[in-house]
Amino acid sequence: MPTTQQLQDFTQQVRRDILRMVHAVNSGHPGGSLGCAEFFTCLYQEVMEYSTNFSMDGKNEDLFFLSNGHISPVYYSVLAHSGFFPVSELATFRLIDSRLQGHPTTHEGLPGIRIASGSLGQGMSVALGAAEAKKLNGDDKLVYSLHGDGELQEGQNWEAIMYASAKKVDNIICTIDLNGKQIDGATDDVLPMGSIKAKFEAFGWDVLEVKEGNDIEAILAGLAEAKSLTGKGKPVCILLYTEMGNGVDFMMNTHAWHGKAPNNEQLESALAQNPVTLGDY
Repeated sequence: MPTTQQLQDFTQQVRRDILRMVHAVNSGHPGGSLGCAEFFTCLYQEVMEYSTNFSMDGKNEDLFFLSNGHISPVYYSVLAHSGFFPVSELATFRLIDSRLQGHPTTHEGLPGIRIASGSLGQGMSVALGAAEAKKLNGDDKLVYSLHGDGELQEGQNWEAIMYASAKKVDNIICTIDLNGKQIDGATDDVLPMGSIKAKFEAFGWDVLEVKEGNDIEAILAGLAEAKSLTGKGKPVCILLYTEMGNGVDFMMNTHAWHGKAPNNEQLESALAQNPVTLGDY
């Protein structure tokens, strides 16, 4: 298992990748990507059991589904550094004919990507289908998914949340990125959702909270606890409290960088805060 320092170094390189990818094409979503860098690192570098010999079937391995697909930069960087495809391919992000589209898609055949996502609110339904398929196939591995808090304003989520508990889909761990921000402002200003924890519990889920959602050790502890709750008749939800734009001082504490690329001077400042660890592409 990697050390905490190794996971932190991995995360720092991922942040550099995110910033450079988005800057190069003046397009993309750095805020949420940066906020979830530690989570993706923990998931792919320590928690999940998977093969980089990628198969869409995903038999006998843990699966991950990204629902809020606009944070593709963090997903692509972690997949590349985890061995799914060459790190050098990150330089093609959002270019014509690239496999690394702004929102992940499957028709390019990019290893690691199992669904097209970015049309928000749909990922949980797909993850539940995969979890039920594993049960039917006698496959004891788990399904993980990630969702934005603003994304929960989409109604299809709640149909899936209701279904999961009703059908006792207990081999799934859905994580909600609770950064309190979306493209138009604070989630509480755009459309208040009240207590997300109370809502999931009312729908019959086991819910745990990771208050320090940008802390490696806190995330690992939360994921370990979530895994211990699986197989007990209830779906599991992690509420992960993150900071949008984490690791770059001028991108934090604001929704402004949800979908905006840094200019040359801003990129230089951001990269100075995240020196090279694994090597740039």
